Amino acid sequence: MKRSKLEIYVDILEVLAQKGPLKVTHIIYKANVNCKVLKEYLDFLNKQGLIEERVVGSGKVVYANTAQGIEVLKFFREMDKMLPFLEEEGKVMLPLG
Repeated sequence: MKRSKLEIYVDILEVLAQKGPLKVTHIIYKANVNCKVLKEYLDFLNKQGLIEERVVGSGKVVYANTAQGIEVLKFFREMDKMLPFLEEEGKVMLPLG
C-alpha cells in the first residue's frame, strides 16, 4: 500500500526524533523514501518550521526536528492512539506510524 504525503512527512519526523540529526542518505534509508522525493519533503518541512538544516563538522549538512516539529509529531502519535483502525476490503488504513 502506498503511503500518503502526510504519512511520509510523519515518518521523516519520526526518524529524526529517534535517530537525528541525520544526513540525507541516512534519512533515505531509515524513512524508506527516494532521494528526489525526500529532498522535496525536507524542503517543505523546513519551510513549515518543523525541521532545520544544521552544518556540522567540515561542512556536512544534517537535518533535525525543531521544537515545533516535535510537537506536531506528538500530535500525530496521540491522534494515532485515539483513532480506531479503519478497514476497507480487509486492508488496514491506519496507523500512521
